[in-house]
Amino acid sequence: MKLTQLTHAVLQPGFEGTTAPDWVRRRIADEGLASVVLFGRNISTPEQVARLTSALRAENPDLIIAIDEEAGDVTRLEAWTGASRPGNLALGAVDDTALTESVAQDTGRELHAAGVTLDYAPSADVNSNPRNPVIGVRSFGSDTALVARHTAAWVRGLQSAGVAACAKHFPGHGDTAVDSHHDLPTVAASAAEIAVTALPPFVAAIEAGVRVVMTGHLLVPALDPGFPATLSRRILTGLLRTELGFDGLIVTDGIEMSAVTSRYGIDGATVGAVAGGADAVCVGGESAAEAVTEQLTAALAGAVHDGTLPEERLAEAAGRVAEFATWSGERFRARTAGDGVRSGIGLSAARRALRVVGPPAGALPLGADPHVVEFAPASTLAIDRQTPWGVAAPLRELRPAATSVRLTQRELARDAGLLGRTALAPATGRPLVVVVRDAARHAWMADALGRLLGERPDAVVVEMGVPTAATPGAVHVATYGATRVSGQAAAEFLAGTSGTGTV
Repeated sequence: MKLTQLTHAVLQPGFEGTTAPDWVRRRIADEGLASVVLFGRNISTPEQVARLTSALRAENPDLIIAIDEEAGDVTRLEAWTGASRPGNLALGAVDDTALTESVAQDTGRELHAAGVTLDYAPSADVNSNPRNPVIGVRSFGSDTALVARHTAAWVRGLQSAGVAACAKHFPGHGDTAVDSHHDLPTVAASAAEIAVTALPPFVAAIEAGVRVVMTGHLLVPALDPGFPATLSRRILTGLLRTELGFDGLIVTDGIEMSAVTSRYGIDGATVGAVAGGADAVCVGGESAAEAVTEQLTAALAGAVHDGTLPEERLAEAAGRVAEFATWSGERFRARTAGDGVRSGIGLSAARRALRVVGPPAGALPLGADPHVVEFAPASTLAIDRQTPWGVAAPLRELRPAATSVRLTQRELARDAGLLGRTALAPATGRPLVVVVRDAARHAWMADALGRLLGERPDAVVVEMGVPTAATPGAVHVATYGATRVSGQAAAEFLAGTSGTGTV
């Protein structure tokens, strides 16, 4: 392969728009670009996605088309509507691996029908730090054994539908308190602790036949004090390849994330990742996607010329990409039973995940049309900002006279009387439902919740993030995620149209 083709082979760029840009098609057809990645900005309807992927694949039938579809709070296929399947934490709460496998298979069938061959899921991270700002409900839980068995189940389910799974974020992003979109997290655990807490889910994924592993932008001094995992030969080649025996494709997390670019620049991070053992580099890229792709191919070629990146390593990476492309292309062309047909398993799973403390006699179902107060935190960049969430909207479908308000930290800080006027006053003489999202991680939210409960101890509290042992409110409902079906399941329970939930 020419050097130009080698450099294009290891990039997985994103792009703007719902149709295939000319620069992407040209690079696929003529310059060896072997992969692209889709995000919410590329998706409007299932039919449109299928047309888009068909147009891209017309340039190369074995093109790798990836997506970051976790089927929970992090959804791209349903970024505009909210996910029709609950995420990992809800599945972990149910702890039925057959259900997890079925949800993953259902996701895979939809992706396969849309023309996707690689899904950046599941998250194999053990959420052992309750203050983790970026993993949270994306993890199956805080118990290593539980996360391991559900990671394996997800891999089996997704790949049975003809779509490759990707276990992430190696060697484990769960024991962190920093979002790698913004800065470099450090994992303080010892090598022995990592071996027994963070690594088993990745081992389980490998044993289940996972085809791809994604690196985490993490500094793990016990494994490599000098480089983040994405750039670490010790971690990618020594640990993942040699010790754990993974022989599939290694892809980076989004290489433009500040965890690595703030220290190495996007060029240095890309070159360092491939030199360290990564085979493919995910580049989220938006309006400047073409320019960044050109910049990174030049950086890789320049690194080969100056000896920073051995050409043999680049060729090895491109070879693994080609091997995966052949495998995934064959799987894509094979018909999969049930392609594109949703089974309805998502809502059923969300209903099973509900956990309820209480209620006192007569509190539920709601006896009158409620006032719903939703506290909205700033979310991680992994979640599309436009993705709808909450309980108010689905509850209005069942109780049309229900009213609601959504409040943010900034709004409450700016107006001391806002909580009283918009949350308490409209709820006078009516049931009050308070919806929170990771209340334990947000002091402002916990404070506002406490103020409301001080005035209205009879309020129903719905936690749509990671629940804790504390269960404030006369009734406390945990959904283990903020997907559309999670909100619907909670609304049904409050309105008395569903008996699902564990007291």
